[in-house]
Amino acid sequence: MSFNNSMYDKKTAGILAPLFALRGKEDLGIGDTAALAEMIVWVAEHGFQALQMLPINETSSNNSPYEILSAMALEPSTITTHPDWLEDLTQEDYRAILERYDVEKMVEGNVHYCLVKKCKQELLNAAWSRFVLREAQDKHLRDYQCFQKEESYWLADYTLYRALLERHDNQEDFSTWNPCTQNADSAKRWLTTLPKHEYLSFEKRRDFFSYVQWIAITQWKKVFAIASSQGVLLIGDIPTGVHVASADVFSKSDLFDIENLGGAPPEKIFQSDPFTMRWGQNWGIPLYKWDSMEKDNFQWWRHRIRFLRSFFHILRIDHALGLFRIYSFPWPPKMNDEFMLLTQEEALKKTEGILPHFVDYADDTPEHASYNKERGSRLLSIFQQEAGKYQLIAEDLGEVPPYVPDVLKKLEIPGFKIPLWIRDKENKMIPARDYPIISVATYATHDHHPFRKQWEMWQHDIREKKSLAPGAEKTIRELLFFIDLPDLDPLTPYEGKIHQALLKTLYESGSWLVIVMITDLLGLTQIFNNPGNLTNSNWVARIPLSINSWNEKHTTTLASLDKALQESGRFRKV
Repeated sequence: MSFNNSMYDKKTAGILAPLFALRGKEDLGIGDTAALAEMIVWVAEHGFQALQMLPINETSSNNSPYEILSAMALEPSTITTHPDWLEDLTQEDYRAILERYDVEKMVEGNVHYCLVKKCKQELLNAAWSRFVLREAQDKHLRDYQCFQKEESYWLADYTLYRALLERHDNQEDFSTWNPCTQNADSAKRWLTTLPKHEYLSFEKRRDFFSYVQWIAITQWKKVFAIASSQGVLLIGDIPTGVHVASADVFSKSDLFDIENLGGAPPEKIFQSDPFTMRWGQNWGIPLYKWDSMEKDNFQWWRHRIRFLRSFFHILRIDHALGLFRIYSFPWPPKMNDEFMLLTQEEALKKTEGILPHFVDYADDTPEHASYNKERGSRLLSIFQQEAGKYQLIAEDLGEVPPYVPDVLKKLEIPGFKIPLWIRDKENKMIPARDYPIISVATYATHDHHPFRKQWEMWQHDIREKKSLAPGAEKTIRELLFFIDLPDLDPLTPYEGKIHQALLKTLYESGSWLVIVMITDLLGLTQIFNNPGNLTNSNWVARIPLSINSWNEKHTTTLASLDKALQESGRFRKV
């Protein structure tokens, strides 16, 4: 399934659903490929044509989908480890392993990452133990060997990194590892010095991690085929960076600047804590050395995009603004609290004269703005070469330079329209019907509170007559006007009329694609991520009910939703 030149002729609708948040029939405490297959069928049955995911690459220990240990390797916890999906795992091994876990506790409430990952790794190890017993001419084994050859560009370095990470008790900061193993080249030399039995043992673990990736990639390709057969476009996500201690930095350190770390400047929207309000968001991702990447015509990026296109019909470019210029921090996130207490002069002294700033340049002169515009345009053009035209969308939210919309328009790459942020010269909300066709309309992303949660917070401020009450009431009244309910009392309960009108108005927008977060679709309040919050409360929230019970639980909401999709012309018949 692919786009053609007339893709914008027919408006469509989709859903954003973080995979970890989905509850499948037999998941083990986290959404997996089987749950995603269920979700695809549900999406198709309800007239949607697109399903947007968060990044699926292997995550670091903080479990953020945007803090990844590899630009290529997939997150093992997304693997369905039930024998129906994992051919090498027997029912007997499956039951025996699960008997050692409190599965009921594991699947309740939020994601329990430590427990889930430990259980899934044990199941995958059991499958691997049986896989290695296969005969040399076994088709399953031959398929695996073909996979290793096809993915050799990244797989060998990744498995070296991954086995060393395990050897060092999963301590991700490889600067603390054995000095002989702190980068790929020295680690390969170190391997040749090992006694034979130790070398063979280490290579077996590398082979296990290779097997895990084969299983993950095979399952994700299966899901892609299911989506294509259902007429559902899967939208993937390309994180703006990789973890500072990722397999990519470990093996290709010449492509990354680990002294300067990417983030975003202070802005009006995300003010979740004093540090973010003062300094901005410090994501801790190494900056790219674009000059080094250019030497081989950006092969690292080309391979990355080509690889993800195996699983997704469309790719969302996370923080596309960072391709033009990115906000750089001279200290890692673990030092944020320390810098919060410093004056600007003290911070300058501690960093030897460097404060957070835009790289390569701020848009402070026409020459710098022109340079930034040209670089971003060139990179996006390269991405298009690999993804294909009409198969990229750009997350262009934040403090947007004036040249970015022009570049996206020229390349016909849709950016995002969030109603509260789209204003005219008089600072009034622009009617949704006036949004440009080449755009994606949504009320919220994974970084925002669900709209019901936000609405009820505004109403709470009004009731309690808090200092924020005037602004909260003004915002609600603006939105009531936006959804054609100007005379409604701002304290009217969200559920029902307001919820339905918000969805109806967005579906009637001028945008080619409307994406609604699953929590906004069902009127739920779970928060997936609170930017700037470094606690373990992010990336753990799950939808309370399993996918197969949504129709019964949300009958009224889904009936009005189907009607709104039909009336807006976005409903797609299966």
